[in-house]
Amino acid sequence: MKRALVAIVGADNVLDSESDLEPYREDYCEADPVDPSFVVFARTTEEVQVIVKLCASGRTPITPRVAGSNVGGLALPAPGGIVLDLSRMNRIVSVDTADMYAVIEPGVTQADLKRHLLERDIPLTFGFSLAPPDTSVLANCLLGGLTNRSLKYGDQSQWVSGLEVVLPDGSLVRTGSWALSDSAFGLVPFPDVSGMFIGWQGATGITTRMAFQLWPRHRLNKRLFVLTYSAHGTFEAVRRLCRTELCDDIGGLSWPSAKMMMGVKNPYPEPATGEPTFFLYVDLTAETAAEMALKEGVLEQILADIHRKGDRVEEPLDVATLLRVNPALGAFAEFPVELEFLTNHGGGGLTWIGTYGPLSRFEDGIAAGTEIMVRRGFPPLIVTRPMRGGHYGVLRFVAIFDRKSPEEVARIRELNVELLEMVTDKGFVMYKTPPWAWEKLRGRIDPGMLELMRRMKRLVDPLGIMNPGKLGF
Repeated sequence: MKRALVAIVGADNVLDSESDLEPYREDYCEADPVDPSFVVFARTTEEVQVIVKLCASGRTPITPRVAGSNVGGLALPAPGGIVLDLSRMNRIVSVDTADMYAVIEPGVTQADLKRHLLERDIPLTFGFSLAPPDTSVLANCLLGGLTNRSLKYGDQSQWVSGLEVVLPDGSLVRTGSWALSDSAFGLVPFPDVSGMFIGWQGATGITTRMAFQLWPRHRLNKRLFVLTYSAHGTFEAVRRLCRTELCDDIGGLSWPSAKMMMGVKNPYPEPATGEPTFFLYVDLTAETAAEMALKEGVLEQILADIHRKGDRVEEPLDVATLLRVNPALGAFAEFPVELEFLTNHGGGGLTWIGTYGPLSRFEDGIAAGTEIMVRRGFPPLIVTRPMRGGHYGVLRFVAIFDRKSPEEVARIRELNVELLEMVTDKGFVMYKTPPWAWEKLRGRIDPGMLELMRRMKRLVDPLGIMNPGKLGF
């Protein structure tokens, strides 16, 4: 096998020593490590095709990977399989400024694309997740991840306008308008077969190029911060602001999250007297000062009205004022951002139960999730965001832990199971769902949908070589 892989990509692009394989055995989360047989770096679509054909001939499992910063074990290899590292496929193939989309390869990171657009003064932008700057844009789109423009445009899977995918037999397919036109302007009017690859966690093919939508970069940008003192006041403000259609983004984090950014290792579960319970950050954009002033005025009116009705909320703070109050919160001044209190805390472990669900149930979900986390000895680190105009939102419970401690890993697993059961009972649906959660949810998912997924998997991957163990397969 190694000789054949070397013949395809060269000796420098095939790893099999114990030290070289070590970083590919695990990610941030609590999943058990798994050793791959080889790690293979591909640089072109053609190389990916030949590698896939080789693996199909020997029924060797393939797990695609880019940054390796997942928190659900989605890029951990199957026993005896290879990891196909796509990080060196990092070309920004094109940016269509007229029709507002980019064509990129898997290794293009948030930092890469941001720099590319700014250095060329292209008046377009995209959305940033709360993941590190070296996160793959393409992977976040395929996994339905969120960004700081999800309030307007939904999760990033809804931004995809075309895919180039290597199928499990090594053949190539292009979806959307790309199937006929040289312009990847959208997924319609063809049948939306892109859905065979979006959300499938690499179980149906390997995406080697993606066209996805960009958005206008406005002349004026302002990020404002609002301290709130009750869950009801927080999300009443969120829901009302969504209906104005004036905001580009509204993000909400529990106050223990802010205290952890300030260096508090284990914030007291209930706010001390006078402390907030949440803080919101609100992004506004405009072309003129008058337009920005109008948006700020509407925001201030909504907050003042909520305050008058009995829920304490503070007046908005701009970034400069926030940094004077507490420089530690400067991580939220500009995206993408490295949240080191999550990724560089010493223990190495990071996990979450991240869900999408109805905004109308956020207060109930937050109350129940806070009780579970506090009872199990974890600070209630909660991330929220309304999506696609407020039709749904993200509710995410995050925990850090020591991966070297078997006892703490066991506690994390128990915490996540209880949180998953709670959010599912309340109508929320986990995204970037890890294998253990699929097993827990199997009996609750519509059986017709599960059977259809099995048929689709068997149709495109009859040998079962594509990222086995994910999505319950």
